[in-house]
Amino acid sequence: MSTLDLTRLQDELRHQGILMSFSGPFSHSIIEELGKAIRHYLESTEVAGSALMDVFAVYIEQAQNVRNYISRLEAGPEKTRLAGSGIVVIAQDEQRYVISSGNLLDRTDAPALTAHLERLRSLDKAGLKALYKEQMRQPLNPQGGAGLGLIGMARKSAAPLEYALGDVDERYVFFSLRVVI
Repeated sequence: MSTLDLTRLQDELRHQGILMSFSGPFSHSIIEELGKAIRHYLESTEVAGSALMDVFAVYIEQAQNVRNYISRLEAGPEKTRLAGSGIVVIAQDEQRYVISSGNLLDRTDAPALTAHLERLRSLDKAGLKALYKEQMRQPLNPQGGAGLGLIGMARKSAAPLEYALGDVDERYVFFSLRVVI
């Protein structure tokens, strides 16, 4: 086994503009502690209040989406693989912040998710606001959510949400989501 060169890894993260990255099993306490660290970092760099809150809110939503989705699938024999598949990254690209997340996604869930994302990508800010208000009036979904997370992220984003699906195996794809603030 070769020795991990942390200096080289840290240099690469800086080169990519990555401020924070977490990969592994997500729990409520990890999400909360990373959230505190992110907020502290952004406050110390004097980020404008609205951008700080948007970055923080998008990070929380993405991390919770990863945790909630994986927890629904973890009952089977691939629990460890699924739990370890989540990642959230916050980077700075010039004057913008980019919050990205990813996790394994069951192929059968991909069509509905991509259709929803394409709908969000097709709407302007007024359309997203109207959809958000409409969704607020809907009952909670079977997983206990209101279905507002992706809509809220799209509303906060300075550009259409970006996503990708990468082939993993016959059952899973790797879903990645990118939000620019």
